[in-house]
Amino acid sequence: MSFSSCFLRAPPCVSPLRADLHTRSSTTNQCNTRATNNYLESTKIGLLGVRQRSSSNFLGGSRTISIPIPGTRAVHRKSSVVSASWLANSQIAASAFTWGTVAVLPCYTFMVVAPQANFTKKIVASSIPYIALATLYAYLLYLSWTPDTIRYMFASKYLLPELPGIAKMFSSEMTLASAWIHLLAVDLFAARQVYFDGLQDNVETRHSVSLCLLFCPIGILTHFITKAVSGKTEHGTR
Repeated sequence: MSFSSCFLRAPPCVSPLRADLHTRSSTTNQCNTRATNNYLESTKIGLLGVRQRSSSNFLGGSRTISIPIPGTRAVHRKSSVVSASWLANSQIAASAFTWGTVAVLPCYTFMVVAPQANFTKKIVASSIPYIALATLYAYLLYLSWTPDTIRYMFASKYLLPELPGIAKMFSSEMTLASAWIHLLAVDLFAARQVYFDGLQDNVETRHSVSLCLLFCPIGILTHFITKAVSGKTEHGTR
């Protein structure tokens, strides 16, 4: 009797409110899942430029087809071109910095090691290093020039340079490389003047020429001090 009553017992009663909440929860979960899938698909389309579509055949298998999106693929190519252009400019700036530095070292070396040699005088008197540096500087200036360059150079209302504007202008590697080539050319020219002036007045210039390579104004000042001391020494000896 008790065994049959177990099978004849009525099923548990489910409250309509609970059933409604359960239905709403299922619908909400389905909507959230669908929104997540749509977001992932849109993200994949933005990154890869393709849309994937699932299809089935009569054998019961399925496959995923990638469909390219014309607009997104063009944007991806454009970003790749921009990054490649930036990398090329960075390499050009690094190469110009290195080769410009290497090009002027022989002149300084000969002026310090063999200042009285004839080949040193011919090398230092040559205009080829300055022409090469000027050409390289003009090329780097062309690559680094932007519409904001003039605005950075003359930022004040009096059309004078200001330090914040110059700092922004030299935030580019290409601009820094051009400035370095500019310094190399000016320093080498100053070292040449010091060298020939020392030969003319029979004054030691090795230390002054060496300083011109790294600290050009100090090298020029050192040369003037050396000339003054040498002149006093000669007058005292006489």
